[in-house]
Amino acid sequence: MRRLLGTFDARPPAREELDELLLRALHEDRAFDDRSTAPLPGARERRHAEVVAREAGVLAGATVFQRVFELLAGDEPVAVSGVADGDRFAAGDVVLTVHARGDHLLAGERTALNFLQRLSGVATVTRRCVVAAGGRVAVCDTRKTTPGMRALEKWAVVLGGGTNHRWSLADMVMLKENHLELAGGVGPAVEAIRADAASGGLPITVEVTTFEQAREAAALGVDRLLLDNMPVSEMARIAAALPEGARPELEASGGLRPESLGEVAASGVDLVSLGSLTHSVGAVDFSFLVRPRES
Repeated sequence: MRRLLGTFDARPPAREELDELLLRALHEDRAFDDRSTAPLPGARERRHAEVVAREAGVLAGATVFQRVFELLAGDEPVAVSGVADGDRFAAGDVVLTVHARGDHLLAGERTALNFLQRLSGVATVTRRCVVAAGGRVAVCDTRKTTPGMRALEKWAVVLGGGTNHRWSLADMVMLKENHLELAGGVGPAVEAIRADAASGGLPITVEVTTFEQAREAAALGVDRLLLDNMPVSEMARIAAALPEGARPELEASGGLRPESLGEVAASGVDLVSLGSLTHSVGAVDFSFLVRPRES
């Protein structure tokens, strides 16, 4: 599997960016004014809680989980231990243990789990796709991310073993069906991009839906062809027809599922991109349980 043009391996968001997102979620939940917990006896005592997995998966967001409680606790100590981001866990495992004041544990429980479940869901389905592809192609995300959550969701893709596609509209030129319609075809679109000072130095991807379109775009020397919703046989035909040493990268996309990735990888493409890694992923089922006081 060769190194791809225009991929962007995500890192965890900067502290300032992460705190802004987490504080917005905590204020949405009125976590600093938890009317169910504040009056309870022992609410201000230090306790510990465990996050128990109800299903197997890949963990993503342990550091985010911890930061939720740190924001609630202020100067009070918070300690989190357990499974590291990117590691597998089994159903029934205690994946994380958090030590903090009781009222902070209960006030932050839902917000912390919302992030942990969502991000672990992204990492888990990504790992499933990477395994199904057998290491023959890169498994990439798309821009179909939850608004405001792109940095975290793309990071979760990396934790699951996937590869980030372009981060935003400014990182790579991608000429899709509507762009080609506006420009009047592949040739005029590519010519206009290359003549533009800001766009001309970026990798160029062109979406194609037929063998003929692929040949036309490849002849223009673009960097990547996006093979959109093509049968595997057509992908293989294109890969065989274009010289290996000089051809653009080939990206398969559209309607891909984990069970089909082995066959797609065998067609000769270089990468697959799946919006389903982020746009419709299921949350991993975790329970959050405050444990009895230690004697």
